[in-house]
Amino acid sequence: MSLNNLELEKAKTHIIVEIIEYIPNSVVIKTIIKKTTGNISAVSFDSGEALSEKISPFDTFIQIIDGEAVVVIDDTAHRLVVGQSIIIPAHTRNIIEAKIRFKMISTIIKSSHKNVGLDGVS
Repeated sequence: MSLNNLELEKAKTHIIVEIIEYIPNSVVIKTIIKKTTGNISAVSFDSGEALSEKISPFDTFIQIIDGEAVVVIDDTAHRLVVGQSIIIPAHTRNIIEAKIRFKMISTIIKSSHKNVGLDGVS
């Protein structure tokens, strides 16, 4: 897996599908924004590649921007094509895999265990 943790330049336009390349037999992750409160990344998967099963303590929003992905959430497979998205709920087993190569945007917003309303009161 290849990682680039430098954020994209701010106040500049970007074409996300073009900022990340496919690398044979690899999953590549390019950081768009990384904060203590969460992150946004562009990720490319070559065909046959996958992220191993994991459980995240936070919801993860996935949007496909090229190709086609399979996202397995608690043993239920979801086929996503360009323009489609899915939210992987916190605390669920999930696997992201590429039957054919694809690119996605992954957004994780970290939150505490308490829900806080818009007025700041839980």
